[in-house]
Amino acid sequence: MNFPLTFWDISLWLALAAIILLITSELLSPYYGRTRLLINHKRLRNTALATSTLFLITVAIRVYTIITTT
Repeated sequence: MNFPLTFWDISLWLALAAIILLITSELLSPYYGRTRLLINHKRLRNTALATSTLFLITVAIRVYTIITTT
């Protein structure tokens, strides 16, 4: 049974999710006057940073495989 997503697809999904989460967390910051929203800003920021870290790990794995196969 094959997994329908490749490593490249997961890396791309993580990149897009990280960008969207980071932009959202910055736009919801108190500096822009959006203080009455019920979204936990700290949790959103931590999720964005975790997603970014996972993306960077997938990039490091891809670079490692490129270097070791050539």
